[in-house]
Amino acid sequence: MKIFLSAFATFFLIHFTALSQKKNVSIEDIWKNYSFYARQSGDIRSLKDGLHYTELDRTEDGYELTKYSYLKPDFSEVIVKESELKKLNNNISFDGYSFNGDESKVLISSEEEGIYRYSSKAFYYIYDTKAKTLTSLSSQEKIMYADFSPNSKEVAYVKNNNLCFYDLTTGVETAITSDGKTNSIINGASDWVYEEELTLVKAFQWSPDGSKIAFYKFNESNVKEWNMEIYNNLYPEQQRFKYPKAGEENSKVEIYVYDVKTKSTTKMNIPTTYEYISRINWSNDSKNLAIQTINRLQNHLTVHFVDVVSNNSRVLYEEKDERYVEIPTTEFLKMSNRFLITSEKDGYNHVYLYDLSGKLIKQVTKGEWEVTSVYGVDEKTGTLYYQSTEKSPINRNIYSIKLNGGDKKVLVSKEGVSNASFSATFKYFINTWSDANTPFQVSVNGNNGKTLRLLNDNEGLIKRLENYNLSKKEFFKVRVNEVDLNAWILKPFDFDSTKKYPLFMYVYGGDGNQVVTNDYDNFDSFWFQHLASQGYIVLSVDNRGTEGRGAEFRKSIYKQLGKYETEDQIAVAKYFSTLPYIDGSRIGIFGWSFGGYLSSSCLLKGSDVFKSAIAVAPVTNWRFYDNIYTERYMQTPQLNTEGYDQNSPINHVEKLKGNYLLIHGMADDNVHFQNAAEMINALVKANKQFTQFSYPNRNHGISGGNTRLHLYNMMTDFIIKKL
Repeated sequence: MKIFLSAFATFFLIHFTALSQKKNVSIEDIWKNYSFYARQSGDIRSLKDGLHYTELDRTEDGYELTKYSYLKPDFSEVIVKESELKKLNNNISFDGYSFNGDESKVLISSEEEGIYRYSSKAFYYIYDTKAKTLTSLSSQEKIMYADFSPNSKEVAYVKNNNLCFYDLTTGVETAITSDGKTNSIINGASDWVYEEELTLVKAFQWSPDGSKIAFYKFNESNVKEWNMEIYNNLYPEQQRFKYPKAGEENSKVEIYVYDVKTKSTTKMNIPTTYEYISRINWSNDSKNLAIQTINRLQNHLTVHFVDVVSNNSRVLYEEKDERYVEIPTTEFLKMSNRFLITSEKDGYNHVYLYDLSGKLIKQVTKGEWEVTSVYGVDEKTGTLYYQSTEKSPINRNIYSIKLNGGDKKVLVSKEGVSNASFSATFKYFINTWSDANTPFQVSVNGNNGKTLRLLNDNEGLIKRLENYNLSKKEFFKVRVNEVDLNAWILKPFDFDSTKKYPLFMYVYGGDGNQVVTNDYDNFDSFWFQHLASQGYIVLSVDNRGTEGRGAEFRKSIYKQLGKYETEDQIAVAKYFSTLPYIDGSRIGIFGWSFGGYLSSSCLLKGSDVFKSAIAVAPVTNWRFYDNIYTERYMQTPQLNTEGYDQNSPINHVEKLKGNYLLIHGMADDNVHFQNAAEMINALVKANKQFTQFSYPNRNHGISGGNTRLHLYNMMTDFIIKKL
């Protein structure tokens, strides 16, 4: 018997066969096999000649530090191999590196040990590239932030909360301070809250001529301690550190300058009162130190210019805001008495040029868009290189502009997100580009933007992705609460508009972050692909309060943190529930950290909208979180009691109707387990049923070993059963 197929049937059979040959994304693919991990570049540094760069390459025999040419694709020169270092010291591991001034020596960090989000300590070694010798800088104990002096004569570092330097000629270590003490005095490194919220980690700087070191001294004696239990032995270990919660006392911070030649230390004169010192910057003649101070409410920024010899101080720059001032990027130009500083004073983050009298010379960039990174200035041509959102808040492109504000050029205009690493002379840059559906592409570009050659195209990964049933992430805008919000949606690859699908929303929603960006994501995006293959539509929306769209959009949440963010997410869910292909009775939401706070708030305040919510490491009461972050948006609890109480999920537990999964790491130094514990107490008191899971010894990232595999399997099971 012969069977004849219609054209439609033939197409359907071919289409079905093609789909059947592909596979769906599994949790094991993401978190066990790391099947979707896209390579970028490994710790690239431009060399002083501007013609070459170095990269730490991973090989079968360990890491290799290799020199490459920006222009010549066939040039490579291995500076040192980890296997060679092990012949000199078998215990060494190649974890990080930096060069001295003439690039004849390499400072190598080994056995790095993370402390908090950014901080770490390690053993350090100095490798002489000519003599091929290895000298231990810290064989007895791990130290922090080792840094060559500009003249290559010394290496400064922090050891046991004291600032020290090692003389490379004599081999003698000098302790600059001696009063360092755990949970009391810190010299040259930051306390917990400065590290987390001001991104200040190494808290000392060599002067450009190498004659002096400016450093922070933190007195955290009166800051209250937080205690975490670490379960490793028969009796748990207690880890105690200073953590200032909202409304509580901070470290007392001062700036000192140490003169290497005279061995004298001077406390810098800051004539006005302040709460925080956000940054320090040396002038290029090494004679003056710019010290940024901020008041407690973070709405008054002052840059003090201090003569380090006379200790006379004057105000170089000042900025106030009705709400809060962002910490600026500041750069002193080397060839002229001018400096660059970023500010939102016109409503968007832009770059301004001033002279050293404090007089504004020029607003260099301007427009209803944000400068998101300042890469630096080629002073010979008077050209500033930067990244911005000019094309779209979901994209990042690379630009150049003259310091007089003219001759602006887009160097990388491709849709997606580009990040640049410029050569020392700004003649070349390494560009890393991706979009939501394309893994990272790494190229060498000229400073006119022209692509000179491709370094990495992740071709193997792209071919591997062809074996999976993948949906395309679609970007669009949704209008709610009289505001257009950026969003993306991921539908099942076999989406049928005549069917109804459950909706799963992913949220972060906090200041300083976006989840609606057009770039590649190694992990969560593929979890969402897995959920889409299970028949869920996944949606994410950047609510009011997120970055990329100017100060007014971001600061509209002032004194009511979480209120408008929650309202926006609920309104979006309500809108999507009216669409013909959405099952409005099956809407869920998931978030981590601030996103966990919002997913909790949405489930409670939007109890008639959301069926289920997953909250990972959420803040549940703003009184429990650190003061720099919380008070920036909320003022202190003493000044804004109502704002704190009305917008903390812990005070809305009686509204719970849906399914709630609460997850927290018990060694979370950032959002303390206290948030989960008190939320549990409140839910129990209100007689509300929920699901809760704790990860002992895991921090805010809840990772290590099989942890993420376990976590994402658990969350997936919850979604399938409860949504």
